[in-house]
Amino acid sequence: MESKTKAINLPKKKAWDIGFSYLAVTILVMKLLVTAFMGYYLVTGIANNNIHFDSMFLLYIVAGFIAQMIDGALGMAYGVSCTSFLLSLGVPAKLASASVHTSEIFTTGVSGLSHIRFKNIDKQLFFKIVITGVIGAVLGAYLLSDLLDGDLIKPYISIYLLFLGIYIFTKAFKKKSEAKPKTKYASTLAFFGGFMDAIGGGGWGPIVTSNLLSQGNSPRHTIGTVNTAEFFVTYFATAVFIFVLGVQHLDIVLGLVIGGVLAAPFGAYFASRINAKILMIMVSTLVILTSIWGIVQAFVL
Repeated sequence: MESKTKAINLPKKKAWDIGFSYLAVTILVMKLLVTAFMGYYLVTGIANNNIHFDSMFLLYIVAGFIAQMIDGALGMAYGVSCTSFLLSLGVPAKLASASVHTSEIFTTGVSGLSHIRFKNIDKQLFFKIVITGVIGAVLGAYLLSDLLDGDLIKPYISIYLLFLGIYIFTKAFKKKSEAKPKTKYASTLAFFGGFMDAIGGGGWGPIVTSNLLSQGNSPRHTIGTVNTAEFFVTYFATAVFIFVLGVQHLDIVLGLVIGGVLAAPFGAYFASRINAKILMIMVSTLVILTSIWGIVQAFVL
């Protein structure tokens, strides 16, 4: 009887490994292409003395490390954290979003590979969100580059996320429902999340992860899946930014990349080990705090 059970389970495990091996290779190839492209501009920038390795560069590294630790473990807030930091330094919204998205290609790639390694992925959910997420991000990046002011839209998203964060926080203390977890409107959420992420410099995690968690889905697999899909969302949004705005602020990008890449594996490990209830509380608290800060920045400061 045991041998039959093993014979049934083995092909499933192999199918999972083979499928996500292809995904891992795809991420690596896409990252290599961007690395070669950015490497050319980096070498040129250093040769022309356009990149300065000073105290500000160290701050970019620290910001990237902290933001990616949060994002890798909780599935959100890398873009929000980094963009808020850059805006406080006077970087224009378009360039801040472009810089953060460029750095996210590297950080989300490493984070995605780490989540694949720890098997934090829901394959069905991944394919539900990745395509519409990319479409939304491309549209948002194009509109921000040419037409819209992302700063006007972000406060209203913050208000929505504040109520969503409160809902998730209360849900963490409720008894676990016997009902099957749902993934309602996952594709629509991904489109909206990708769109707002490109416009506001952050929002993919808070919008997509928070909504999926509020439907009773596993924090571990939701965070891992959303983070892995984020690589593709970021990749194509960055392509639009580079096409319209060109390559700028490489010192910011490099600092964020170094800090983020160093932190990414630790975040994925943390997500695979932490208690689900604690993770829900941390996610909701983070959403509430970042939302309040966004509202204060928009309407008070």
